[in-house]
Amino acid sequence: MIDLALLRDNPDLVKRSQEARGESPDTVDAAVAADHARRAAITTFEELRAAQNAHGKRVAQAPKEEKAALVAEAKELSARVKSAQQAVTDAEEAASEALARIENIVIEGVPAGGEDAFVTLRTHGEIPRFDFAPRDHLALAEKLGAIDMERGAKVSGARFTFLTGIGARLEMALMNLGMERALAAGFVPMIPPTLVRSEVMRGTGFLGQHADEVYRLDDDDLYLVGTSEVPLAGYHMDEILDLSAGAKRYAGWSTCYRREAGSHGKDTRGIIRLHQFNKLEMFVFTTPEDAEAEHLRLVEMQEAMLRDLGLSYRVIDVAAGDLGSSAARKYDIEAWVPTQDAYRELTSTSNCTTYQARRLNVRHRPAAADGAAAKTTPVATLNGTLATTRWIVAILETHQREDGSVVIPEVLRPYLGGLEVAEPIA
Repeated sequence: MIDLALLRDNPDLVKRSQEARGESPDTVDAAVAADHARRAAITTFEELRAAQNAHGKRVAQAPKEEKAALVAEAKELSARVKSAQQAVTDAEEAASEALARIENIVIEGVPAGGEDAFVTLRTHGEIPRFDFAPRDHLALAEKLGAIDMERGAKVSGARFTFLTGIGARLEMALMNLGMERALAAGFVPMIPPTLVRSEVMRGTGFLGQHADEVYRLDDDDLYLVGTSEVPLAGYHMDEILDLSAGAKRYAGWSTCYRREAGSHGKDTRGIIRLHQFNKLEMFVFTTPEDAEAEHLRLVEMQEAMLRDLGLSYRVIDVAAGDLGSSAARKYDIEAWVPTQDAYRELTSTSNCTTYQARRLNVRHRPAAADGAAAKTTPVATLNGTLATTRWIVAILETHQREDGSVVIPEVLRPYLGGLEVAEPIA
């Protein structure tokens, strides 16, 4: 949820944010009204409870001849209190529903509009050119014995695969390189659970507009995560963090699952859009004041990985309508995929400000200027990809040779026993 004080004091700002996302400003008016009704219901209930308590003392102290009438009044008052309590419950549910339709407030400068309204911030590297007809990543992978889509579909269905031989080794090399760099940057390595409770999935914002992407185990009320962001966000749920020594940074390596609902006919060839993949996700808890600087730090870590892998890419400032409900700003890094003649997303990193922390009740206690204990306040959360299965697409296509072999980026060779070139198998 957003800051209720901001909603009450500056609803026009919230409306502008909703409009930038392509949402109706009416959602803000509805949320303000629902919040007002909730507070009014609570006030009525508390006044009746106070009257009931005072009346109870009168009954206890009244003479015997007055008790019967007072007891009758007490019963009537009790019924009114019970009704008022139910009204509070109803008002709180209505307010929660209305507030859930308010997405995180976009940061000033984020471009308004939908998916195509992004702004390119910078590009890196020359577009790869070949003096032969380049193969796409799946054709290369099949020659290398790296990917087996046919057997993946036989075992599990469409959009599943086996990474085999050098394909499996490449993915593990990418993950290990990313984890090593995360460790050097002060991140705590984590292998988190990939099944989470509904309150964690909801708290991170994945049961809103992304609900149709999520796999659910109905009998257990558990959800398969589409990113380690979800369990890592829940790691400190209902806790007060000590951030006096700096941010808490985690790097979660996990298998991820996405239904890819609505993507029928899109990227059906190869491994760009799978139901199951591996990902190394950075996640940070920090103070709201430091969140934007931390966001840029995560992007630089991602860019360093892609530069060292020899990939050409661009960094984009994602438009408000394509952010997702939790993100206040998101930077995507898209690598050039030669056979598609286009940039394709390899990483995202989002500043979720205090939106997720408010929903998951993750707070910290800022240092007070006068030395007194300060009131707790929500932390800011950020997330960003440091390696994932999809990167293999750009690596194979960018570094291919005419005979179908692929030059291994130098930074990955130590994780592959010094292998310099992946050769086609017989």
